[in-house]
Amino acid sequence: MAITDLPLLGMLKTKMRWHQARQGVLAQNIANADTPGFRPSDLAPMSTQKSPHAPRLAGIAAARTHHSHVQTSPMRMQGGAFKSEANKGWEKTPAGNAVVLEEQMIKVSANQFDFQMASTLYSKSLGLLKTAIGRTS
Repeated sequence: MAITDLPLLGMLKTKMRWHQARQGVLAQNIANADTPGFRPSDLAPMSTQKSPHAPRLAGIAAARTHHSHVQTSPMRMQGGAFKSEANKGWEKTPAGNAVVLEEQMIKVSANQFDFQMASTLYSKSLGLLKTAIGRTS
């Protein structure tokens, strides 16, 4: 089995490619911030579930360890992922341009952080594999 066949490493490589493509889309949005009628775009979130038969979490709830603690219901998930709503509060210019630089810069920095996390996990995983097979350099 090749190292590239390991599911974790393959997923991390795909995640890094997705972040690289998203960075290009966000850069295009910023470059067209003054173009009349331009609408910003973004990539759909990357899905890590390959099949509908993959195991799903039923819910997450806090443990009640004392009778005086408040009892809560589990946080339900929608379709295997936490529900997210698009922010529709950003303005549009009179020329029809809907690019808000602040919003795009927030997305760029979050994308950069996520890419760095994936690349760090990838390099640490390779280091663990090298240690497991006896190579230290």
